[in-house]
Amino acid sequence: MAKPGRPGASKKKRKAVGSGGQGKQALEGRGPTPKAEDRSWHPAGKRKAAQERLESARARHGRQPGRADAAAKPRPKRSADESELITGRNSVVEALRARIPASTLYLASRLEMDDRVKEIIGAATQRGIPILEVMRPELDRITGPDSVHQGIALKVPPYEYQHPLDLLESVIARGAKPLFVALDGVTDPRNLGAIVRSTAAFGGQGVIVPQRRSAGMTASAWKTSAGAAARIPVAMASNLTQTLKAFKERGVFVLGLDAGGDVMLPGLEFADRPVVLVAGSEGKGLSRLVTETCDAVVSIPISSATESLNAGIAASVALYEVSRLRAEAAG
Repeated sequence: MAKPGRPGASKKKRKAVGSGGQGKQALEGRGPTPKAEDRSWHPAGKRKAAQERLESARARHGRQPGRADAAAKPRPKRSADESELITGRNSVVEALRARIPASTLYLASRLEMDDRVKEIIGAATQRGIPILEVMRPELDRITGPDSVHQGIALKVPPYEYQHPLDLLESVIARGAKPLFVALDGVTDPRNLGAIVRSTAAFGGQGVIVPQRRSAGMTASAWKTSAGAAARIPVAMASNLTQTLKAFKERGVFVLGLDAGGDVMLPGLEFADRPVVLVAGSEGKGLSRLVTETCDAVVSIPISSATESLNAGIAASVALYEVSRLRAEAAG
C-alpha cells in the first residue's frame, strides 16, 4: 500500500513552454544585410551623413542671422587664474595701445632703447602704470625659463573672454560678414596665439575656445599672437557643440578642418557666406560630436610625405583661402 503524501502537498504539472519562435528565427536568419550607406560606422555611411549635412547647409542659404536669445546664453565662468605677464616688445606695445588694464611694467636694467621701448615707457607713464627696473636674472625668473621677454614684461589681470553669441551679434550689428575660428581640443597656447594672429591677418573677427580641455589666453598665447590678441577678441564657449549649433541657427555655416574631409579647400563653396572654421588637435582631430555638427568637413590637400598639419597652420591656410575667395567675389 502506498504511503500517503505530506499533508497539503500536491504535484503541479508544469505547462509546456514553447521556443517562442526562436527556432524559426534561427532558421530564417537575421534578414537581409543593410546597405553599406545605411551603416553609420561604414565609410559609405559616413559619406552619406556628410552629404546630408552638406545638403542641409545649402538649404539654409539665405537665412538671416537672428538676434541671440539671452536666456540661451549662459555666461562662462570666470577663471580664478592669477595675473598674467605679457612679454616681448611687440606684444607689450600692442597691449598698451589697446589700453588693456595693467598693474606693473617690468624693465630689465641697462635695457637698449628703441622706438618701441620709448613708446612703452611713455604710454605707461601717461596711464600711471608703475615701472620697475629689475636685473635680468630676476626678470628671467619672473617670466619663466621658456619666455623670450626681450627685457620687458607687462603684468595684466586675467583675460576677459567674451561670450560667443555676443561676439557674433556685435559683428552682425556693424554690417560685417562673420568669419570666426573655433578650436576643438587644441591645448597648446602657442597654437592659439598663432591662430589669433592669422585671424587678424585675414579679416576674421574672433576666435572661440571651449571652457574645458583647451588652451587659454596665457602669456605664451599673447606672445605668439605678436600683439594681435589686443585687436582680436577671444570668446569662451561653455559647450562648443551647442555653441556651433546656435551659430548655425543664426545663419553661420560651420566648416570643420580635417584630413579626411569630404570637401577640398580650393574653391570652397561657403567662403562668401558667414563662416566659422573649426580646427581640431593635430593628434585626435575633430571630436565626433563636433564633426556631426559641421555642415561640411574640409580637407587641405598636402604632400603624401606629410601626415598632417597642426591646428595653427591648417587654420591659417583655410583663413587665407576664405579671404582670397571673398576678395574675388567682391572684385
